Amino acid sequence: MTAKLGILGGTFDPIHVGHLVLAEQARQQQGLDRVLFMPASIPPHKTELSITDPKHRLEMVRIAIGGHPHFSVSTVELDRPGLSYTIDTLQSLHQANRDTELCLIVGADTVADVPHWRQPADVVRLASFAAAGRPGYSLSIPSSLPQMQLSLIEMPLLEISSSDLRRRVQEGRSIRYLVPAGVEAYIQAKKLYQA
Repeated sequence: MTAKLGILGGTFDPIHVGHLVLAEQARQQQGLDRVLFMPASIPPHKTELSITDPKHRLEMVRIAIGGHPHFSVSTVELDRPGLSYTIDTLQSLHQANRDTELCLIVGADTVADVPHWRQPADVVRLASFAAAGRPGYSLSIPSSLPQMQLSLIEMPLLEISSSDLRRRVQEGRSIRYLVPAGVEAYIQAKKLYQA
């Protein structure tokens, strides 16, 4: 039987409960054997932003998913120099996991953007997409990529963003219950996101 691997990429700056709920709902609803959290080195769409050192983002992901038997983290994008393109990641995962179906876990806003990615036709050939609804975005296959395999992830609407969490920490406000307790403790210990 073919294994199914879910891939949840992002800067995870910081990882929060929205990411974890999305991953768990995708795992269950899509019948995924494993979900791979893939911290990006330098996302092509965030080159102008200041991103926290990868070692901290990686450690926060490890803390957040610790103890979940079906979650793991990959350093494929962190280990590769330059921008983190999805096509490069999928090609390396495909090489290493020939008998595995790949499924990208995304938000509905991301689906509309896929035609603007590097080599979008190859991306949709190598992986299916499982997307969570987002306010203001309808979930539909982009007309330029009719071969895309797309399914909806049903989950509670959690309006949590990493940028809001960074702002809260900077302003001295609580992020308790918005991130796992271990991640909150790590942010405090390493004095991340402080003014």
